[in-house]
Amino acid sequence: MSAGPPKGYSRLVVGRTQAVGANHLAETFREVLRGQTLYAFAEEHPQARALPGRGVAFAVPMGTERVVVRHNRHGGLFAPFTGDLFVAPTRAPLELQLSVRLADLGIRTPALLGYAVYPGPLVWRRADVVTREVTESFDLGRALMSPDPEQRIAALTATAALIRSLGVARVRHEDLNVKNVLLAGSPQLDAWLLDLDRVRFDQIDPTRANLNRLIHSARSWQEERGALVTADELDGFQQAVLEGG
Repeated sequence: MSAGPPKGYSRLVVGRTQAVGANHLAETFREVLRGQTLYAFAEEHPQARALPGRGVAFAVPMGTERVVVRHNRHGGLFAPFTGDLFVAPTRAPLELQLSVRLADLGIRTPALLGYAVYPGPLVWRRADVVTREVTESFDLGRALMSPDPEQRIAALTATAALIRSLGVARVRHEDLNVKNVLLAGSPQLDAWLLDLDRVRFDQIDPTRANLNRLIHSARSWQEERGALVTADELDGFQQAVLEGG
């Protein structure tokens, strides 16, 4: 955590906890961290709403914001061994950098409002991350389970626009799947990108790679979870991405 925080953010040190928060939330972070972790604050909040995922996140009010607080955890093969422990400075500072950079590029992603890093054994650390809540939202996986074909097509249309925007910005997501695309908005849906620590920047257009990952995920969702999305709908989605319509 040696590099300074982005413009609009402040660095905080509360005891042995190091944190970065958006300026308008910095004092709220400080007050919370004097007594508990950000995640414990959210988990115990009387208005907390649990959001299942890789570990439960909690949507709560914080200061003037509605936020989602999650505790960073590993996924994949090493998850049973490393759990929630990361080598300092953890992936939280990278997530913040990517959030700011993607916003500058016009990519929709929930604004990362800050994080806190807590001491663990030896070189290990634990981290909580706070993002702005996208209200009345649902992920693409849920949309593809809908019995309403118009809702499925609307979700895929919004996702196609997101993938095209990632291609223009040369943004590759190494784990783009139906759970990493969030949908919100009425009457027209917009798609938001999640799981920023898997984002990379390419010199060449990554549209095809992003598209292939998402289609593979949608087909797996269809085969393993019974998603109602059809082959014709996925073909139309691919055409919308590659032909820009």
